[in-house]
Amino acid sequence: QVQLVESGGGLVQAGGSLRLSCAASGTIFSINAMGWYRQAPGKERELVARFTSGGSTNYADSVKGRFTISRDNAKNTVYLQMNSLKPEDTAVYYCNAQVRVAYSSIIGSWGQGTQVTVSS
Repeated sequence: QVQLVESGGGLVQAGGSLRLSCAASGTIFSINAMGWYRQAPGKERELVARFTSGGSTNYADSVKGRFTISRDNAKNTVYLQMNSLKPEDTAVYYCNAQVRVAYSSIIGSWGQGTQVTVSS
């Protein structure tokens, strides 16, 4: 019903920047919430940043002041601008969306992930 495709990951040195993109497609009436999670080797998946259903933003404490989430509603796309990257930001970054696909039907969807590697 809904597909999420991430892009923009890669290898960057500490202090550098990357911008991730996530485009949603499929049967989308509206996107209630959309954001980014990450999972480092041996660790649990964690929230990085997201838009809530009310349009506000949430950030993990570890990325506040460095990462910025934004969106292009016309393209059903959300972005994550990552500045001042640190080695501890190394992880697979996953896009997640809560999407209304029908009346009274909201589903969660995950992208395949994009690798971000920050070298020291």
